[in-house]
Amino acid sequence: MINNIETDSEKKIRLKKVATATIVGSMLEWYDFYLYATMASVVFAKVFFDTSNPEAATIQAFATFAIGFVARPIGGLFFGYFGDKYGRKKMLFVTFLLMGICTTAIGFIPTYDTIGIWAPVFLVFFRIIQGLGAGAEFAGAAITSYEHASEEKRGSQGAWPALGLNLGLLLSSLTVFLLTLNGDEFLINGGWRIPFILSFVLVFVGLWVRKSLPETPDYEKAEVEKIKTNPFKDIMKKNMKGLFVVFILAIGYNSLSYIFKTFSLAYLTQFQGISAHVTSLSVTIASLVAICTVPLFGWLCDKWSSKKVLIAGGFLSMIFAYPFIKLLETGNHISIYVAVAIGTGVLAPMMFASQGSFLSRQFSVENRSTGVSSGRELGTALAGGLAPLGALTLVASSATNSTTGVIIILFIAAILVVISAYFDQGHRFTKHKN
Repeated sequence: MINNIETDSEKKIRLKKVATATIVGSMLEWYDFYLYATMASVVFAKVFFDTSNPEAATIQAFATFAIGFVARPIGGLFFGYFGDKYGRKKMLFVTFLLMGICTTAIGFIPTYDTIGIWAPVFLVFFRIIQGLGAGAEFAGAAITSYEHASEEKRGSQGAWPALGLNLGLLLSSLTVFLLTLNGDEFLINGGWRIPFILSFVLVFVGLWVRKSLPETPDYEKAEVEKIKTNPFKDIMKKNMKGLFVVFILAIGYNSLSYIFKTFSLAYLTQFQGISAHVTSLSVTIASLVAICTVPLFGWLCDKWSSKKVLIAGGFLSMIFAYPFIKLLETGNHISIYVAVAIGTGVLAPMMFASQGSFLSRQFSVENRSTGVSSGRELGTALAGGLAPLGALTLVASSATNSTTGVIIILFIAAILVVISAYFDQGHRFTKHKN
């Protein structure tokens, strides 16, 4: 328990632990998710499915990416509830362990040629368990950062998970880039296993850091004051509006983010003939841009408010929807780098960095973990898996491989971000603008 009187040096040590624990956790989650998205679009159709029908195998491989999102709301509800009942620290440890074990295990699954139908069965199994852990990871990390922060720093510290996200993207995309220096053949012929297996290094570091993480001051205060409620019932009775705001925001943001990050990879690979070497470099560049922009957007959340930053991100995404797709359609490498750098390096981080504080402030401390985890992951399950899969299916089913439907999806998703931010419920639980 944190003392009522804390020296400056003790505070610095505490915040360093919090920053490391939240950033490393988000790194693993997004290291895995980018790796999986890349491999689903480039490798998994060839190694885990019947290749007699390549187009069907591609859709099946990408569907396993979507399956992980089905498990996320279940994990969010379960671990979010226990995060409110037993503490943020314990759940952060458990969810990280689940994600880490499954990410490493995927690297050891035999191919379709070796064990037949059991190959995709194992892939789906580990993907589901992985999704359970990932379902509460962002909420736990964001809430922990938010509750450890002073009032005037909740925007910038709430952005720490967004920094971890982009460090994870950078690490995974750079790994794929290096593995494909001589083409995609090495990746397809077993090289894809290397980054999954090596993820155990991140797991080891993350578990070590999270074991020593202190509980949040807000949660400890609630325990001392004996604030004990049933988080689900409390939200249903008092704060359905906050839950709805989080749900709609998750649909809008994740539709945008996963089309920027995952649909683009599959589209470029399948319909523009672009190699994984080029697509991974585009994400590497975007991640480097995002690592610079995330702290800026966190600072803007403190200066303006997370609500205003979210609304700005939504409006800018509306404007960029058409240019983004048209840049991808050119097949030109420089155009691809520009499109992904703006979408994944600027716009997605702008909306994600502001969510740490925005989502946390929609709920009171006694039901915050449940509210953020359940609302966000239900929306993420609908949009994160279905938006890129649906967009890819629209293109594949068009006789001319038209991308008009994808532009419409992006535009609608951006509108949802703006609407959800406008109906911010944070004023009910905090006097601070962040």
